[in-house]
Amino acid sequence: MKRNATAVWNGSLKEGGGKLTTQSKLIENAQYSFKSRFEQGIGTNPEELVAAAHAGCFTMQLSAYIGEEGFEIDSIETKCEIDLVDGTIITSHLTVTAKVKGISDDVFQQQVTKAEKNCPVSKVLNAAISTAATLV
Repeated sequence: MKRNATAVWNGSLKEGGGKLTTQSKLIENAQYSFKSRFEQGIGTNPEELVAAAHAGCFTMQLSAYIGEEGFEIDSIETKCEIDLVDGTIITSHLTVTAKVKGISDDVFQQQVTKAEKNCPVSKVLNAAISTAATLV
C-alpha cells in the first residue's frame, strides 16, 4: 500500500506560503506558512500533521492489541504532542485515555507499551516516544 500527499510552496520562507493536499482529498489545499509553523499564524504545519498521524496510528494499533486479548473497547482517545527543537522533532508524547471493559490496568499498560513501540508511525520517527495512559 502506498499513500501520498502534495505540498506546493510559493515565495520566500518567511513571506511565502503553501498548500497541502492529501491523496484522499480529506485535506485539500490546507494553508501552511512560516507563521503557522513557528509562530501563531492561521493554518496547519508539518508537525501538527505528524502528531495527527502518530495519534491515529497508535490508537488503531492499541485497539488491535486490546482486541487480540479479547477485551471490548468502549473508547480510546489519544492526544499526541510533537516537540520541534532546532529543526528536529525530538519527542512525540502520547496521552491516552481509554474505556475498556474488564481489562486490568497492568494488561492495559502492557498493550500501550506494545502499541507505542510497534505502530508504523512510531517506527518511522527518529524521536523519543513516550506515553501516559489512563484507564477509566
